Amino acid sequence: MNALLPIVTLLLAAGCAALAVWAMAERARAERALLEARMLREQAAAGAESLKAQAAMSANAVAEELVKRATETFAAQDRLVQAKLEAQLKPVADTLEKFQLQVTATEKARAEEAGGLKSQIAQLLLASTATQEEARKLSAALRRGAGVQGRWGEQMLRNVLEMAGLKAKVDFDEQVTLDSAQRPDVVVRLPGGGSFVIDAKCSLNAFLEAQDALDDAAREAGYLRHAQSVRGHMQSLASKAYWEQLDASPDFVVMFVPGDAFLAAAVERLPDLYAQGMDRRVILVTPSSLFALCKAVVYGWRVEEQNLNAKEIVSLGRELYKRIATMAAHAQAMGRGLETAVGRYNQFVGSLETQVHTQARRFEDLKVDHEGKEIPELTPIETAVRPLTKLAPVLTLVEAAPTSAP
Repeated sequence: MNALLPIVTLLLAAGCAALAVWAMAERARAERALLEARMLREQAAAGAESLKAQAAMSANAVAEELVKRATETFAAQDRLVQAKLEAQLKPVADTLEKFQLQVTATEKARAEEAGGLKSQIAQLLLASTATQEEARKLSAALRRGAGVQGRWGEQMLRNVLEMAGLKAKVDFDEQVTLDSAQRPDVVVRLPGGGSFVIDAKCSLNAFLEAQDALDDAAREAGYLRHAQSVRGHMQSLASKAYWEQLDASPDFVVMFVPGDAFLAAAVERLPDLYAQGMDRRVILVTPSSLFALCKAVVYGWRVEEQNLNAKEIVSLGRELYKRIATMAAHAQAMGRGLETAVGRYNQFVGSLETQVHTQARRFEDLKVDHEGKEIPELTPIETAVRPLTKLAPVLTLVEAAPTSAP
């Protein structure tokens, strides 16, 4: 037992040494494996980096190529889109260009018209200034007295008569002295020998004062004085009774107020002014109403002239009828002569055919040389002379009472 112990110990020691050697060998193998694994990892990492670098380079090249191709494709598409867009927008561009030209022309025309308008406005302002100046002068002249106002009213009356178509010293007379030594402004002649008087009354002092008044009360007072002045002139004109001093004159006299505004202002304050005038046989007129009245006179003269012309037309018609009757008699005699001539001609043709041609044609049967001349056939005239049926009444008149030829 004790002898076996060293052997067991030795075996154990040998086993332990073997285990140690095996452990060291395994450890060395493990370290080599680890080293190999580390080297493999390092190689794998290096390969991965290399592959990654190569992949990156390849990817960059591919990307650049793709980008290049994409850029070229996009550029081509862009050019195509641009061409299509230009083709689609060309009509719009042409229209815009025409519109621009039209706008330019319109602007030019507008500028020219604006310049012309400015010139016209300037001329209008000058004309307005001149009109205001003339109105001021007229107002100042009318304020000087009744003489100036009267002459202005007479001139206005003359202008209205001439515009209506009446002629001075033909259709009307001015400042005619009547039997009572009164001198109305105008005496208008009427068709048929009649006439009536027109007298211009123009007292505008109160009206002008009312126009220049600064307050309503003063203005109304001026218009009232103007209305009373017009009524006073009307009453004075009625008292002269011009219609009694003219032959074949209507029983009224016309009072001419040379402005619608003048009479309207008076009638507004005295509403019964027209009725008062009619009661006194005075007709109040303004340029517009007098123009209508004179137009009626002109129409009457035109009708009078037409009546005179109608008498002349009747006389000419009678003379023309007599001459037509004479011509109808000559035509009838000519027709009878033509009928006689046609009858004589037909008798001659019949005699020639029956008495002469039969004997002459025997020469042809005997073969006599007639040098190619043949006897023509003569036909009678069967068309009769057309009778003058529409002039039968005239011919009857001629036969009943013959008229010698002119």
